[in-house]
Amino acid sequence: MAFRDVNARRHIGLQQLSSLALAGRTFLGPVKSCKFIVDESTNQSTLICSAVRLIESLDLTSAAGQLLNETIQAQNKEFKTGMSTLLFLVGAWSNAIVECLQQNVPVSAIVSVMSEGLNSCCERVQCLQISIHDINKELCSSSVRPNTSKSKTCQSGCDSLPNSQLFLYFQKDISVPEIIPVNSCSHQDYDCNFNKRLVSPLTGFGSVASLVRPAGDKSVSVTSGSSVPTSSCNKQKLTHSRYFSTLGKSLFSGQQGNFQGYLLEPSVDSCECRGLGHLAMALSHGNETSMKLLQSIVTYQQETAEHNGSSQLNAAEIVTCCLVGLPESYSCASPGFVTLVSPEQVTVIKYFEGKLLRILLIDGDLTEQYRHLGFNRPYNVRTIVEHPSLQEGDLWLSSMLDNLIKFGVNLVLVKGNVCENLMERCIANSILLVSSVTWNVLCAFGEVTGTRPVTYLTQLNASCVGSGAQVELWEACDGRAMDLGELIPARIKARGIRLLTAVLTTTVASKMQLIEDQFWTLVYRLHHAINDKKVFIGGGAVELLCLSHIQMLVEQPLQPANQNAATEFHNPWLAGSATEYKSVVLQALASGWKQYLLVVMCNTTKAASELEACASVDHYLRKAADCGSPSAYILKEFRRGDLLGNSAGAFADHKEDLKVYDNVTAKTEAWRRALDLVLLVLQTDAEIVTGPRKNQLLNSHVSSEFMFL
Repeated sequence: MAFRDVNARRHIGLQQLSSLALAGRTFLGPVKSCKFIVDESTNQSTLICSAVRLIESLDLTSAAGQLLNETIQAQNKEFKTGMSTLLFLVGAWSNAIVECLQQNVPVSAIVSVMSEGLNSCCERVQCLQISIHDINKELCSSSVRPNTSKSKTCQSGCDSLPNSQLFLYFQKDISVPEIIPVNSCSHQDYDCNFNKRLVSPLTGFGSVASLVRPAGDKSVSVTSGSSVPTSSCNKQKLTHSRYFSTLGKSLFSGQQGNFQGYLLEPSVDSCECRGLGHLAMALSHGNETSMKLLQSIVTYQQETAEHNGSSQLNAAEIVTCCLVGLPESYSCASPGFVTLVSPEQVTVIKYFEGKLLRILLIDGDLTEQYRHLGFNRPYNVRTIVEHPSLQEGDLWLSSMLDNLIKFGVNLVLVKGNVCENLMERCIANSILLVSSVTWNVLCAFGEVTGTRPVTYLTQLNASCVGSGAQVELWEACDGRAMDLGELIPARIKARGIRLLTAVLTTTVASKMQLIEDQFWTLVYRLHHAINDKKVFIGGGAVELLCLSHIQMLVEQPLQPANQNAATEFHNPWLAGSATEYKSVVLQALASGWKQYLLVVMCNTTKAASELEACASVDHYLRKAADCGSPSAYILKEFRRGDLLGNSAGAFADHKEDLKVYDNVTAKTEAWRRALDLVLLVLQTDAEIVTGPRKNQLLNSHVSSEFMFL
């Protein structure tokens, strides 16, 4: 038959999807292998470990490649997680469908059975969802703590401290650190939160907060106002690489400078169990660096929101600042807005240190040619000169500067770009301009300073200018932040602002994008888990149940085609095809999840080869089938930690592996998007017929399915 003869020869789009997805196999699972992307025009390289960065870096000229890019970008825009799973399943299901076509399975049957099979699996795996309340209670009751035997002495000293009391840590040219309570802050600084900077989370985590100490310091510090000694709990650890090793690093704190640290709550009951620290750990999938940083942020946000009882993670109040040149152990969370400024602006910042500034917010570009979105030029005006002359440009610069001086503006935060000439004139007049500020930062400062954003400086009036902002140079624990090169980090703050900046550092420039991506992935995993109020158990449990469920569907006896089947397809000949080819298509759907499990097990070295991994998966499937209740068996094995060699992100500081969880909506949407893309390309390719078979198709009984142009 002509329909079947052409089937296996015209699906180029599926082959293209399979080839593109092959490059992302190493991104699956908690143990990922990074790739270097080299820009041929600049010879610069970037380290990537996500499907988004991979697809962005590829030259996608085919239609299938463009569709793949749009699908991954849509997943990234909505969830910020699940893109690697999506990319892999696109390739796996493309290969599976090609095999179905080679077995002469009609396209209509593939589309129908695969869609119904996925819907059935999504409903079946709902039994593996666990509420985040139950997870927090379970993790807290299990008392999972890093090296509990080593931290008992520290815990006994820390437990007696007040749960609600926060401490500031200042290192001031003395050998023994000094701990100062918040209530003893100088009255000159009206908000103690301004001088808080969260201690780098890389110095330790768990139920006991860790202080920054010089390397090898075994001294005992006494809390101000208390006679309880607090000893150092963390052991120094040696690492093999000063670049890529991020676990257990010290803070290079032999020269601590003026670093101001925020001490997390030391109480066992309040540090992680009260908040979302355990859930962040379970969702981190082994990314310890980002997990500790996020735990610090969650703790700080819960402290600031304690008055209204909120325990939600507010991702809109988190921004990142990437500093290349400092070791990764310098990463920390800093209250306020940390950004990079030019060396010429340092003089202005030092002049303003300790002073309250009048602040202005610009919602747009601060250039002469900028017009807001939707601006329509007058129809009865003819443009003679598009770009003004030098003299006319000077008039605009003078007018804008006069407006700023007239209303006493000291600090301007601009959402877009800033005219370089205006920037120079403002620096000469001690006015600080900061460009490329995100909208959530503008909103945060507008809320606490009473500033109303304006689009143009010509709209400026007294009611648009706020007050109470402060600016200072950001310094790391030893002051090395001033040696970063062309750009200098500065911190802008205001009383009562809830904005937090995650300062991400590394000595390898090509690794910076990777670190930032990993941090935001974890932030949004926790964010979506809170919004969903539930998570999937991880470690491959969900995919394993899908395989078991499809195995059960395949073994069901074939049902004769019903009367409605004829209306589902365009031709009566295809009415019974969905039932006839049900087993083959469902096995093709299952092969995608099975390949996913095999690759994850190989990436995490839980299997030496895909053959060994396949034998392990088949073993669990047989055990689940023999049990009678596959979901109950999988849950039991997951809780025992024996499921597929459960190791999804074990932390080095923990004696036993931590259980891992996945987002519900993000995972299922990644499945749906992957299958929708593959089926779209399949049906598009099926409708495009080229070659000398036109006459053969016209004379066949399936000619009504094709439209020839």
